Amino acid sequence: MLSAKTAQSTGELPSCNVLHAVTVRKVSLKMPPEAILEGLAGFFKLFSDKTRLGILWALSLSEMCVCDLSMLLKMKQPAISQHLKSLRQMRIVRTRREGKVIFYALDDDHIRAVLNTGLQHIDEPEGTIEVLS
Repeated sequence: MLSAKTAQSTGELPSCNVLHAVTVRKVSLKMPPEAILEGLAGFFKLFSDKTRLGILWALSLSEMCVCDLSMLLKMKQPAISQHLKSLRQMRIVRTRREGKVIFYALDDDHIRAVLNTGLQHIDEPEGTIEVLS
């Protein structure tokens, strides 16, 4: 029997004692393409950093410039700017210029919903499982 790591590196499927072919086929028809999963992984990766989450949470409350974010999060401006660059590239935040100052805001309400869903998830009691539809 192949281990999962060996199977991945050789491209072979790991052998299993039980295979539910009907379930696998049904689910495989609803799986998004590999490129979509890759994009989604990149999207969620942006939420895996405490600083970026702080930036996103702040921007969910108000439009802010990099200097204000720097003061709020007690970090140097270049570090905040690097995070904002990543967030802009993934269309998580947008900018607005007013004279020499650039203001940042969440790109849309989907980001606020992701933050709120994550917060609800970590606040729910252990053992609570919701049924997917």
